Amino acid sequence: MNVLRFTDLCAEGKAKGQRVFIRADLNVPQDDAGNITEDTRIRASVPCIRQALDAGAAVMVTSHLGRPTEGAFKPEDSLAPVARRLGELLGRDVPLVSDWVDGVDVAPGNVVLLENCRLNKGEKKNDDALARKLAALTDIYVNDAFGTAHRAEATTYGIAQYARVACAGPLLAAEIDAITKALAQPRRPLVAIVAGSKVSTKLTILKSLADKVDQLIVGGGIANTFMLASGLSIGKSLAEPDLLGEAQAVIEAMRARGAAVPIPVDVVTAKTFAADAAATVKDASEVAEDDLILDIGPQTAAMLAAQLREAGTIVWNGPVGVFEFDAFAGGTEAIARAIAESQAFSIAGGGDTLAAIAKYGIEDKVGYISTGGGAFLEMLEGKTLPAIEILSKRAAG
Repeated sequence: MNVLRFTDLCAEGKAKGQRVFIRADLNVPQDDAGNITEDTRIRASVPCIRQALDAGAAVMVTSHLGRPTEGAFKPEDSLAPVARRLGELLGRDVPLVSDWVDGVDVAPGNVVLLENCRLNKGEKKNDDALARKLAALTDIYVNDAFGTAHRAEATTYGIAQYARVACAGPLLAAEIDAITKALAQPRRPLVAIVAGSKVSTKLTILKSLADKVDQLIVGGGIANTFMLASGLSIGKSLAEPDLLGEAQAVIEAMRARGAAVPIPVDVVTAKTFAADAAATVKDASEVAEDDLILDIGPQTAAMLAAQLREAGTIVWNGPVGVFEFDAFAGGTEAIARAIAESQAFSIAGGGDTLAAIAKYGIEDKVGYISTGGGAFLEMLEGKTLPAIEILSKRAAG
């Protein structure tokens, strides 16, 4: 997908002295006292901001935080903690500016953080009048917020329509490149891991990937539904019996292409869903009526790990078991280690997936770690995300 890139504009000296408006994704978790508990997104936004400052631009940065009521400021909606952390990372003061829609005062070589953009009336609905006001603030609009690229809002879409120049920041550009590499020109075999509690939330991606991949590994509650569809008993495990037909259709679509959905041959069960529950490894055909399947078994894990080590490209979304409980983490750890050991280009996304990557310390062994959740899934489905679509249209003139 062709988009104008901010990195190129800076290299060509076109950002010097310009007003640069960066839409970042600084939506970070906080505790009850307002302290940031995990700052990955803030750290990921720093390269774009530094790039703009180094280029001699007057830099404005904004983001959403949480789900505030438009036009009704509450202290917990403020980006003030983000401004402090951003200042620490940049090694300079980052003033926080409120009521900024009608004008922002910032000199070249300086940066300001604009208060939570979702406080502006019309942001979520992409109000045209608001979008035009935002565009008037800037010479160069930079979208570096992949996590919101699947939404057409005033700061992700509308402003890009009207700004003099609209381009992708380095983080957004890297996401586009990585997903294109994984799906548009993959090295084969292409293996996808799609796991989670419900088939219904990932049905469209399963159907989409069934047309593309050589192996489709399912895990978690999704695997339970596929086990049911294959005639296996799953006891009282989480599943969606009303979607058995859909699961069978995915299996058949893969089979028709000479590809496969590996069904677990053994599982780890418990009688209750608890960290201290006794874990029992069972053959997949021997699950009792009162069993909960909480992980794939070691034989299945070894089989899948062998496939992953031979892959050319790996797409990973979701842990294959309740990895938060150590007794049921073996499958996810085996998958993670195999991905780390594989020579494949790997791309991973989704909050639980990132937590598993961090737990097993394989961050530097994954080819690309996506910052998006919903946006990552929609791109894997082959959807064109609104925020990227408008940048592509602007690049085409």
